[in-house]
Amino acid sequence: MSDTNHEIPEQKIEQKLEQKLQIRQEECCDYMHLHQDVVEQVDKMMPEEVKLADLAEFFRIFGDTTRIRILYVLLCSEMCVCDIAHILQMSQSAISHQLRTLKQMNLVRNRRDGKTIFYSLSDGHIKTILSQGLEHIEE
Repeated sequence: MSDTNHEIPEQKIEQKLEQKLQIRQEECCDYMHLHQDVVEQVDKMMPEEVKLADLAEFFRIFGDTTRIRILYVLLCSEMCVCDIAHILQMSQSAISHQLRTLKQMNLVRNRRDGKTIFYSLSDGHIKTILSQGLEHIEE
């Protein structure tokens, strides 16, 4: 017995192909030419590939919901693992694992106070990135 719910009618496939073609046409110039002065100016400003790869890795860290939640908690206040785990309703082990990743990327730092280790955002740049990112999605 075949399940027809998973089959896409041929007409829908054609419509999707037409939409993709239209989008591609809208994204491309009608006339192929270079704006040499702009191209040269931007080419001089482009960072090295290694730096761009590091930047991509930096932003990849923000692609995980758990890490974003931890960063947002730390945006509000310096906290220990126990408090972060309680707020996010997660295990201390899971929080520690993510904090280790965040620390390796220099997004958070820690300080010891007796037997307790407190975590905070590493600097104002991280606060700005989080605040502006949230502001951007709320527009």
